Amino acid sequence: MDMVELVTRFINGTSGHIFLTGKAGTGKTTFLRMLANRTHKNFIVVAPTGIAALNAGGVTIHSQFLLPPGTYLPERELSSGMIAQPGVHSQSDLARRHPLNQIRKGVLRSIDLLVIDEVSMLRADLLDAIDYRLKAAKGNYRIPFGGAQLLLIGDLYQLPPVVKREEDIIMKRYYPSPWFFESRALKSAGFVFVELDKIYRQQDDVFIQLLNNLRNNITTQDDLQLLNKSFKSPDEIKGLKDVVTLTTHNFKADELNQQALKELTTPSFFYDAIIDGDFLDHQAPVLKRMELKVGTQIMFIKNDNESSMYFNGKLATVVSLNNEDVVVELSGTQTQYTLRRETWVNRKYMINEQTKELEEEVIGEFVQFPIRLAWAITVHKSQGLTFERAIIDVGQAFADGQVYVALSRLRSLDGLILRSRINPNVISTDKDVVIFSNENHKPEILHVTLLEGQKKYLREMLILTFDFEDILRQLYALKKEYELSLADSEESMQDVATVIINAFHGEIENTKKFRGQILSLLESSENEKLFDRLNKGSEYYVDFIVANLRKLLQHMAELSNAKRVKTYLTDLNEIDQAISKKWMEILKISTLAKSILSGENLTSVSDLTNKIKAKRQSLLMEMEVFRIASKSALKVKKKKDSSETKKEKKKKKEKTGMSETVVESLKLLRSGKSIAEIAAVRSFTEGTIESHLQKAVELGELNVADCMEAPMVDAIRSIWKNVDSEKPLTEIYAAHDGKYTYNQLRMVRSEMQREVKV
Repeated sequence: MDMVELVTRFINGTSGHIFLTGKAGTGKTTFLRMLANRTHKNFIVVAPTGIAALNAGGVTIHSQFLLPPGTYLPERELSSGMIAQPGVHSQSDLARRHPLNQIRKGVLRSIDLLVIDEVSMLRADLLDAIDYRLKAAKGNYRIPFGGAQLLLIGDLYQLPPVVKREEDIIMKRYYPSPWFFESRALKSAGFVFVELDKIYRQQDDVFIQLLNNLRNNITTQDDLQLLNKSFKSPDEIKGLKDVVTLTTHNFKADELNQQALKELTTPSFFYDAIIDGDFLDHQAPVLKRMELKVGTQIMFIKNDNESSMYFNGKLATVVSLNNEDVVVELSGTQTQYTLRRETWVNRKYMINEQTKELEEEVIGEFVQFPIRLAWAITVHKSQGLTFERAIIDVGQAFADGQVYVALSRLRSLDGLILRSRINPNVISTDKDVVIFSNENHKPEILHVTLLEGQKKYLREMLILTFDFEDILRQLYALKKEYELSLADSEESMQDVATVIINAFHGEIENTKKFRGQILSLLESSENEKLFDRLNKGSEYYVDFIVANLRKLLQHMAELSNAKRVKTYLTDLNEIDQAISKKWMEILKISTLAKSILSGENLTSVSDLTNKIKAKRQSLLMEMEVFRIASKSALKVKKKKDSSETKKEKKKKKEKTGMSETVVESLKLLRSGKSIAEIAAVRSFTEGTIESHLQKAVELGELNVADCMEAPMVDAIRSIWKNVDSEKPLTEIYAAHDGKYTYNQLRMVRSEMQREVKV
């Protein structure tokens, strides 16, 4: 079994996290592009930068997880010494000031697999922030990453994560180094290290060995002598054509390109990109406005998937152009080719409201010629490219791995031209990376690890598939939050939460017995009996799921005629998503069990997905008929407390000025719970709890010091002392870059106004 097949089986047949690495040119990018055809799991692709995300066909980490720029501490709250630090975020800070919206939460709840490309640039603190976001979205704080599997793709011997000096000081308090593998969540969860070992870019054994020595920091004197034979003087280099210079700094590459373009005496033509929708400047893969002249040396930055005339990194020279067309001569072949524009798409992930499936939505397009000026390019931007010949200028290499990345872009030593001799002092590999790789690269145990992981995964899935605890938790939260007044509805719709809760609750004992039976069959290796039991059980539970989903959808259809129910419908949609996901799990479990126990690789469940789509579409058509026929106009209100009459509650509110929900939050605060814990208990956002406490402060029932850290209170007091108390909060919020929430600003202002009145 080759490594590609092995990593595919790890993805499809285990729940363990995977670090997929490999030397330059071993096919990591190709594997990612084919992943959709190789897995049955729901997944999304993210990357640390916009360009990396475009190349990977995904989105940036910061946009998908709605993370503000800065440093992320793996702590619930910031310590008093950290509160005043700009750009430093705790978990509570992310939840309160930068909450996930419903679209992104829905996406994260739906995924089984999170793919992170170019993981060498991912910092440990960012991975721990991802861990927190996944736990919060999935409502599962027990397991790292909320139970989602991670596929981390990249080469640590190439370019490292970027850490500013002030960030490094803070991060050292929590992490031995900034590399992703220092993440607390990943260390807790563990992972397998899989290295692709077949090199496709180079065929020369001598060059491959030399690159390996560079990579492993064991370059010999013979290696250096061999490399430096390729040194050329400036005069020798000046006359070279069809060759690109790789240099270490952006300003150097820009200078070389602009100088070479300026020296051409032919007229300039300009070509503007066509941008449609949402596509920010920093996401642009090439220049929005290109200046070209006859004689311009260009490089393709995409593969030609139509005619295979060029590949990513192929050089060419402009031979003719007009206002519309650009004709180039491809290096090496002297074939002329008329450029055509290519389209890059900016996408986001979303959940289809009709099918509840994870989908990609194109939100912007960028159309431009797939080229850039190619007299020079930085080593950083050359990642993923392949050159027949290149001038390497790494005499001032400043980052670990730069020399290796530059040289590994070439197919062979024959194409190497050195502008400056390579000094051993600029060849370096981060010692933490070397230690990490040596400790974790154990290909000899991967097959045993796979078999153990498959057995564990199948057992986990048999238990989780026939467990309705998460759905019940959401239903109980809904019931606690709302009570429906449905006097004009059918009796069966009087309280949909109670009806569905009772149904799922009534299955607890059945599912417990059923799980015991199938786990016993698994342990005793009675596979045929297990498959038979799973088939019959799945049929029963699919009918059960569909029956309860019908009740929920009917209730939602009835509510479509109601007013002021947007938030309630959002909560119902979350339950709909949870039930629909459970439906898919139940349908898939038999196929999954058979594939793992028979040693097969389950790569697709499209037939099951289509089956659910068709049935769901039938249900939605049925609900549309019901919606049109329904005349109800429903209202949603908070749950009544049967222990108090309306009159008693009214009297209590008049006495304190506080509503029941404010009183409940205040009671929990006084019991010692934090705002985050109160929000979790009451199934509210932290912002809502803050608004409750702000009301209590305003009425004199609470002191700000009881719910906010003293340094923060002092800082906000200073703000209000220097501004008009009537100044709009939006201006104050913006002036301090959202450092303090609106409710925090209100709380302190209320207390100060109360003090003045006293």
